Amino acid sequence: MGTRYSPPVKRKMNNLLNPSVTKRGTSCPYIDTVVIIFMLFAGISFSLHYQFLKGDSLAFWRNSEFRFFIGIVAIFVLVVTFNVYHWVYESFSQALRFGAFQVTSIITTTGYVTADYETWPPLSQNILLFCMFLGASAGSTGGGMKCLRIMLLLEHSYKQLFSLIHPRAVTQVKLGGRPVSDEVLHSIWGYFMLYLGLFILCSFLLAAMEVDVVTSFAAVAVTIGNIGPGLGLVGPADNYAHIPLLGKWLLILCMLLGRLEIYTVLILFVPEFWRK
Repeated sequence: MGTRYSPPVKRKMNNLLNPSVTKRGTSCPYIDTVVIIFMLFAGISFSLHYQFLKGDSLAFWRNSEFRFFIGIVAIFVLVVTFNVYHWVYESFSQALRFGAFQVTSIITTTGYVTADYETWPPLSQNILLFCMFLGASAGSTGGGMKCLRIMLLLEHSYKQLFSLIHPRAVTQVKLGGRPVSDEVLHSIWGYFMLYLGLFILCSFLLAAMEVDVVTSFAAVAVTIGNIGPGLGLVGPADNYAHIPLLGKWLLILCMLLGRLEIYTVLILFVPEFWRK
């Protein structure tokens, strides 16, 4: 059994050993900008890239998921930037640079970090935690729940509220001007519930192995989303070496379930699948 250190002590030790991930960061602004651009490209549906290369110059902007994804990234970057400005970084350019990099990296599930965001204010950390669940666009290289699913869930929830106010009104969820069938919506709600259920169950199982609450929730969130750095003892300046052996196997399972979209793996445990 190795010695276990508290998160603040462990973070300081790791910063001494790995100075590239510190409170203010040491990366190059030009490199950061280039990486941010390509992380965003990887977080956008590849079908849109194909349409654009085929000559459709408005392919990106006409896509509602693209507008949602870029809008969410822009809002989060601005909020984090102003939140860490003066609190962590003295110049606005530094706050924007590091804020944009961490938000883009987490929401696209790239997993790169150029700053120890656990030294940031609670609001910024909560935004990054939300990004771990949200994920990138459907049809991209990113993980997480995907923006498309979140969009449809939000619109469907709004339609339900609208129906309560206007019970005789006929409403339908649409995507790109086309109606979305109830079967698709049921599938998305099922995926959403499975994702949350898996997250809660695995977090409790990891906590049962004497892993602290923050680390348990963060470790499961980032492994299902296939992100990498989380919070607590699996933060940007830490690693997963201290997680118990059984916990590592649990997180491996979470990574497989998240990468294969949950349904693909869980369907193997449904008896009806084998009877057919």
